[in-house]
Amino acid sequence: MLNLMKFKLLFLLLLLVQISFAQYPVILSQREQARVIDELLEDRLRNVLPGLMRNTGIDMWVVISREYNEDPIIETLLPATWFAARRTTMLVMFDRGNGAELEYLAVARYDVGKVFKRAWDPDAQPDQWLQLAKIIEERNPKKIAVNKSVHVGLADGITANDYEQLLKSLKKNFQGKVVSAEPLSVAWLETRSEKEMAIYPQICRIAHNIIQEGFSEKVIHPGITTTDDVVWWYREKIKELKLDTWFQPSVSISRNESDAIFTKRPTPVVIQPGDLLHVDFGITYLRLNTDTQQHAYVLKPGETDAPDYLKKALAIGNRLQDILTGQFALGKSGNEVLAAARAQAIHESIVPSIYTHPIGFHGHAAGTTIGMWDMQQGVPHNGDYTLHYKTAYSIELNATVKITEWNKEIQIKLEEDGYFDESGFRYIDGRQKELLLVQTPSSINRQ
Repeated sequence: MLNLMKFKLLFLLLLLVQISFAQYPVILSQREQARVIDELLEDRLRNVLPGLMRNTGIDMWVVISREYNEDPIIETLLPATWFAARRTTMLVMFDRGNGAELEYLAVARYDVGKVFKRAWDPDAQPDQWLQLAKIIEERNPKKIAVNKSVHVGLADGITANDYEQLLKSLKKNFQGKVVSAEPLSVAWLETRSEKEMAIYPQICRIAHNIIQEGFSEKVIHPGITTTDDVVWWYREKIKELKLDTWFQPSVSISRNESDAIFTKRPTPVVIQPGDLLHVDFGITYLRLNTDTQQHAYVLKPGETDAPDYLKKALAIGNRLQDILTGQFALGKSGNEVLAAARAQAIHESIVPSIYTHPIGFHGHAAGTTIGMWDMQQGVPHNGDYTLHYKTAYSIELNATVKITEWNKEIQIKLEEDGYFDESGFRYIDGRQKELLLVQTPSSINRQ
């Protein structure tokens, strides 16, 4: 607990220093990012993984990956200065039982980070696979879990060749102990640590601030700036801030114009006063991801605020968010949450589409899926997976709203990152409840 408090105080101090110089929370140097990533990883291995292994009944987890053909899970286990596995990297995590600490072994030529200790001397045993088999057989685990899964891509990282090599290297009485690590793999990916949640709000704040700057007069000149201009400004801003992204941002427009006319306009579309803008945007920082969708209104000459009918449309989207997150409960499946939320929304005359997903080490992460845009009646397997505490989600959805003043329907598309634990659901850095406003020269002068 003391280490966690020191960790929080460090980030608070850095944040306060940075606030006096720029609008963004502190963004660490590459060196400091590596230090924090390694500290987060060690904390997860020491304080998160043991409980997950015992809860899933897996006493040995073997992760095998070859260079540049990475298992998605091994990427979460490597130190920050490793950008890929080296040759064939084998990591073994073994629960010795009786309350003992887990054993972390690297069947490799060297230690892998601070935790995984070298357990192979090629001079003594040239065959790496036989050395792995020896380590397994000496420990005689009840289960030998590997990342092989029918339904969860992120838990299916072992290649066919490596799986065959593992079985071939084991004696027959151990081959029958090889099982899918899917329950443990998903739990490892979806569970957030206390230290991660101490810094996640700042990561989400950075994403929010970038969105706000992009949807402002600093970037958008109505009548000149196109949607693609804003997209590439976001990409450049991400790089300028020494961040990464896991997908190409998108910017789209709803306006008081028939769809038949609008769709005939050349693309990219030039942004005009009176447009309702939408962005889908995410960053990657300290191995954690964000995924955000927000709206902005481009003020017309003489306007100082967005029209009430667009504000009301946004409020309907916020209400749909509340309906969905109000259904979160431990042990409830994604499909159960989806069905209940849709039923309540429809009862309240809201036209919903819900496609919420976990977030963390990956943007579309492992865990409970709550709908997909084309699966509003439920998602096989991933939708049957139940909600667990200490998990993060992108609350992604849209509400179709009739805008009488425009004589058309529009979609309010919202996405905000949140966290679910014993205290309930909360947004990690709040959510959009007011439209962002893009000023025009005349609206600035009027104010």
